[in-house]
Amino acid sequence: MNETLRRLAVEAALAGAAVCLRHWGEQVHVSTKSADGDVVTAVDRAAEQAVRTVLLSARPQDGVLGEELAEHTGTGAVQWVVDPLDGTTNYTRRLPHFATSVAARSRTDGSWLAGAVCAPVLGNTWSAAKDHGAHVDSGSGPQRLPLMMIESSARLVGTGLSYDAAHRRRQLGELPALLADYTDMRRFGAAAVDLCLVAQGSLDAFTEDDLAVHDWAAGALIAEEAGATVVRPGEHGREMSARRR
Repeated sequence: MNETLRRLAVEAALAGAAVCLRHWGEQVHVSTKSADGDVVTAVDRAAEQAVRTVLLSARPQDGVLGEELAEHTGTGAVQWVVDPLDGTTNYTRRLPHFATSVAARSRTDGSWLAGAVCAPVLGNTWSAAKDHGAHVDSGSGPQRLPLMMIESSARLVGTGLSYDAAHRRRQLGELPALLADYTDMRRFGAAAVDLCLVAQGSLDAFTEDDLAVHDWAAGALIAEEAGATVVRPGEHGREMSARRR
């Protein structure tokens, strides 16, 4: 079942990412949500609708919790968690690190069953099914994660910053401690992509403490299935973290 859910997650993520790519570089209306810098566009909503159409056409009984549209509660045993455009700010600034993220979790025990993250400009679709490992497809077929990396002394950690100014100041004050075990930091602006970069071994770790469930749902499972140690918010505090072992 989990592998079937993974394939559907990939199909849905590709559909949402196709909407994003179709409007990439166009002038679109941008609205502010919770705080300055937290933006949304009509593309976010159109991409989420495309994702929902794929999911509910295949599994009409399932629930769908998305970032932009009202929750579809459903009656089935699976809930889908969707971020149609993770990295909206990047998208509006023509930065390539954005993605559509789709994950499935069990309503019975809350376990994460499958997930996919499609970053269309980067040309990568990462996916995983619980207990079946994780893969990335860059257009020439799936490769199992993690990928082989050139050996070096570099150790890279990824992170993100809150839209709330006071929270952001605290995060900046904690950067020296965060960097203590690493040689450098990367800030790509899309948590789903960051977690997939941990999965493939490009980042050694990712941590952030101000994320919603749709930000990390698919990426966390992909990192976990690729062998990373993952701590989700609520398990041991508010922080989302993934670290290569």
